Amino acid sequence: MMSSPFGLGQLLKGKLSMYTLTKQLHQSIWLAINQSEETVVIKSVRHFRLENERDVLKRFQARAPSLRPLVDEIEDPSDPPALVLKYLDDDVLHASTAKKLTRPEVKYVIRNVLEALKVMHEDGYVHTDIKPDNVLVNYGRGGTRIADVKLADCGSAVHNDSKYAKEGYLIGAPIFRSPEAQLRLRWNTATDIWSLGTMLISLLWGQNWHIFKPDVPVDHEHYDLKILMKHHQYFGPFPLSYREIADEDTLTLLAYAMRGVPHEIMKPFQYITEREITKEDKVFVLKIMKLDPRDRPTAKELLQDKWFEE
Repeated sequence: MMSSPFGLGQLLKGKLSMYTLTKQLHQSIWLAINQSEETVVIKSVRHFRLENERDVLKRFQARAPSLRPLVDEIEDPSDPPALVLKYLDDDVLHASTAKKLTRPEVKYVIRNVLEALKVMHEDGYVHTDIKPDNVLVNYGRGGTRIADVKLADCGSAVHNDSKYAKEGYLIGAPIFRSPEAQLRLRWNTATDIWSLGTMLISLLWGQNWHIFKPDVPVDHEHYDLKILMKHHQYFGPFPLSYREIADEDTLTLLAYAMRGVPHEIMKPFQYITEREITKEDKVFVLKIMKLDPRDRPTAKELLQDKWFEE
């Protein structure tokens, strides 16, 4: 196992409880039990993202119960800094790969993520890394498979007005990243909506299938370009309105990406048949997956969509 400043069986003192480390999951992530024998997650790393996650959760978790809660902060030892987070059974990527979620389960997951995003977005905060493995679940008993859903990993969340958003910093996982973020254009809360829609498609299909995953390895020089080509292949063409948000170099790159997809291999999502996806699901996906971020609905608007009632 990777080196860590902590050790198995070590006792950590928090503001609210004492914690005994029981298992190392990652270089910076441990399982622990508190004094009530409840399992929690200890996250410890010397990185600004840890402090940022703490601040974001403190700001939002009282208003957004669908965010993974910050349970406590470790005081002793004080270095490295460590947070105590709620433990959940699994993440949605693993859960849906093991067994495809039912439509009601998919809707339950998406609703909970949207409820968290609504609160963050109304304050101008962008999560920046919406993907299935950042959505955690507890399994239910009896007939309910998914009992709780929490959006996790807020360490990269930033405000719309931050330099990261204004300068188009690369964010999130490439196959879930919005077109504007992929192109390093200015992004905002709408980038989370695209990522949510991409995740929704993955959950509707299941079996670890991701619509924008290229047919080349991650380290291939054209990996990111091929993702843009898939954006065009399924939801293109990129609209002329991109002239209002992109410079000439970016427009040239977009034109190159679109020319790289011959007309005969275009796969417009709107023409997918009901053998693959229900009409209602397709309509909802198409509302979300707009290449121009200004055309995407907000989290609040999506929560009011009739799709959740069908």
